[in-house]
Amino acid sequence: MTDLENSLATIIDVFHKHAEKEGDKHKLKKSELKDLINDELPNLVGQVKDQATMDSLMESLDSDGDSECDFQEFMTFITMVAVCCHEFFEHHEDE
Repeated sequence: MTDLENSLATIIDVFHKHAEKEGDKHKLKKSELKDLINDELPNLVGQVKDQATMDSLMESLDSDGDSECDFQEFMTFITMVAVCCHEFFEHHEDE
């Protein structure tokens, strides 16, 4: 597979690995999303310790209002992180 295909497969695998911890393997509970961020993105996002931050993030991602994060909602988060990383590196490549 290509680098991009491998990256997509990894994103899907990571989502399912964390979603399977507490029940429905197609949705992340707030605690599962927090664990995923802390385990998989510690260098980009940092450790999420503040419950208010998690509540706010889940509220912004939870477009269907079911208090869980499905794969499409998760991809919105991944897209936001990727855009922020791209902008960061774009601004710092001239330095």
